[in-house]
Amino acid sequence: MGRTARAFWTQSPGRGEIREVGIPDPGPGEVLVRTLYSGISRGTETLVFGGGVPPNQYEVMRAPFQEGDFPGPLKYGYLNVGTVREGPEELVGRTVFTLYPHQDLFTVPAEAVSPLPEGVPAERAVLAGTVETAVNALWDASPLIGDRIAVVGAGMVGCCVARLLAGIPGVRVQLVDTVPERADTADLLGVDFALAPDAEDGCDLVFHASATEAGLIRSLELLAAEGEVVELSWYGDRRVILPLGEEFHSRRLTMRASQVGMISPARRSRYDHAERLGLALRLLADPAFDALLTGESPFEELPSVLPRLADGSLPALCHRVVYP
Repeated sequence: MGRTARAFWTQSPGRGEIREVGIPDPGPGEVLVRTLYSGISRGTETLVFGGGVPPNQYEVMRAPFQEGDFPGPLKYGYLNVGTVREGPEELVGRTVFTLYPHQDLFTVPAEAVSPLPEGVPAERAVLAGTVETAVNALWDASPLIGDRIAVVGAGMVGCCVARLLAGIPGVRVQLVDTVPERADTADLLGVDFALAPDAEDGCDLVFHASATEAGLIRSLELLAAEGEVVELSWYGDRRVILPLGEEFHSRRLTMRASQVGMISPARRSRYDHAERLGLALRLLADPAFDALLTGESPFEELPSVLPRLADGSLPALCHRVVYP
């Protein structure tokens, strides 16, 4: 532990700090990475920061390189882009994505890093984990040519899903939100936009990503008979009440969960986690994803920035953290 690094820790719900931590020198098969950027996943990460993980989900919601335990103190995060400083010769100097928390220098096994493909800038690559979630959602849902699809919730995940759907021939994609300004984001992503009350119904598929009870209810309302809602939201310890006594049964509607922790059964025989992440990184060659990068701040300001993201006073899709 001759080296030290600086890492962001959630000390207690709603309060964070930057700590100096010791890190080991890389051994055989390991790499030392200097962070360039990390990204804040506003939905999951702000729930963790606020102490909203229910006790029965503590193990399920652990990040790959988390230290500490819920509700805190803990080091949490999974959107990190950096440069390999030491390690195997073929990786030294490469820019890589790692599912690592907010820390300026770290040592991990070499197989934990994914080199960025040519044409994918480091600034955009912080979205890799979110695009991977969207890829898994599309595998779960299996959208078809000509489908009528709504994406309810124009946050990071919803926007990524909408952009991937836009590439399927003949699909009508509508991004739905309660914030009128998200119309500009939808335009940059090449999809239609509607406020929740004005969204077109008769959908074959609805992807729900607003993490609100009202959004999930509206998603069910937008379905055609025998349509399906793919639920991407994570509610933490909040309960959701749905009107399943109305048309849910008579119209034979379906609701299913999609979660990135497991590879969709539709592709589990062909992809492992590293291959799925590699696909997400290749998809980030699309510059339209830059529309999701809506804020940036220095690493040193993270203890004051994360509370503002959590309470909504600092609006953002993906907030990028910059390291000196």
